[in-house]
Amino acid sequence: MIEVSDFGSKESTSPVRRRTGIDPISAVKMPERLTAAVDAWAEAHQLTRSDAICKLIELGLKIAPPVHSSAHPIASDATRIEEIAIHEIETLLDPALPVDERDRRIRRLTEGPPEFSHERIDLPKDLPKHRT
Repeated sequence: MIEVSDFGSKESTSPVRRRTGIDPISAVKMPERLTAAVDAWAEAHQLTRSDAICKLIELGLKIAPPVHSSAHPIASDATRIEEIAIHEIETLLDPALPVDERDRRIRRLTEGPPEFSHERIDLPKDLPKHRT
């Protein structure tokens, strides 16, 4: 007599799936035209569809322009704006001024008067000093 497992029974154990590789499986949804192009590329390079998709993504990421982190776009924009402002101020200042006076005027116009520096939200705040 041959025993057949009861698939409908809750007591039966599920079949154990073996891992075929070390990488997780990811499903990719692509239009038929793109799938056909990937398959043609895979065949030309003697790869499976899965390996071809991996290779094509790696190639695309190598040539893709770097993505700027969203954590610093404001800081980089502010720096660029400040550089443009400094350039414009330099063109307006009298070239006969001494270098230290030119630097002082540029600094005062870009950073603001020192008496208001504590109000600036873009400057780091000094940490409170602890009494010892």
